[in-house]
Amino acid sequence: MDKTRDSKTWSIREIIPENHPRRESLLIREKLVEAMENGVLVPQGLIAHGRGECFDYLIGEKTQPFAERAIEAASAMLLLAKYPVISVNGNMAALVAKDIVKLAEELNAKIEVNLFYRDIDRERAIAEVLYEAGAKEVLGVGEDASATIPELFSERRRVSPRGIFIADVVLLGLEDGDRTQALVNIGKKVIAIDLNPLSRTAQSATITIVDNIIRVFPRLVEKIRKLKSYERGKLEEILTSFNNKKNLGEALLFISERLKELSKTL
Repeated sequence: MDKTRDSKTWSIREIIPENHPRRESLLIREKLVEAMENGVLVPQGLIAHGRGECFDYLIGEKTQPFAERAIEAASAMLLLAKYPVISVNGNMAALVAKDIVKLAEELNAKIEVNLFYRDIDRERAIAEVLYEAGAKEVLGVGEDASATIPELFSERRRVSPRGIFIADVVLLGLEDGDRTQALVNIGKKVIAIDLNPLSRTAQSATITIVDNIIRVFPRLVEKIRKLKSYERGKLEEILTSFNNKKNLGEALLFISERLKELSKTL
């Protein structure tokens, strides 16, 4: 860990007042910058976060009802899965590593590193963050990423034969649409966490949670703990009653109506 960076982050915590309206957002940005300097994140990840943050503003930086419904459906899908896998990139590792591990433990799910900008040092750096957060095993590092997803030509095509390759349900966040569609094409169910309801990922996924990953993961853990006591039939009912396209439409309608209301205050 970069001690200089640690010390700088601490001083930034002191500089930003407790009542600063953007305090949490600024601290998250610092986490991501630190992750980049420690080899967990690439610069492009900062751009991806900024794009997502823009949409977070549009939904009011809160978990809205359409996201709660998607979280419930996603929880049911994960509990019904035979072999769920959580796909992790640098942003996820930097922001929600501990929650990823908690979720994997609740589901007995595999955790796998999968990257667009892939190199062994970064794979190992992400795996180290996950191990430090309590993970027992992290797939997709080095030679373990020996299987390939058909019809996908980026480095994301490389997956673990013990993980995403044999998964029936894949949970991913901050994704690119090509892999989401490729996974769906080979029969996998994809749960995507994406603040942009218009993205290719959001449109291609089986279930899209339009919300910030820092709010989603703790809620997923909580919801899964609650739904564990449900009978299979009840979980299936929750899942079949959810319509992803309709839910995305409600997210867009919410943004549209909120912008109209905000415009009246100017």
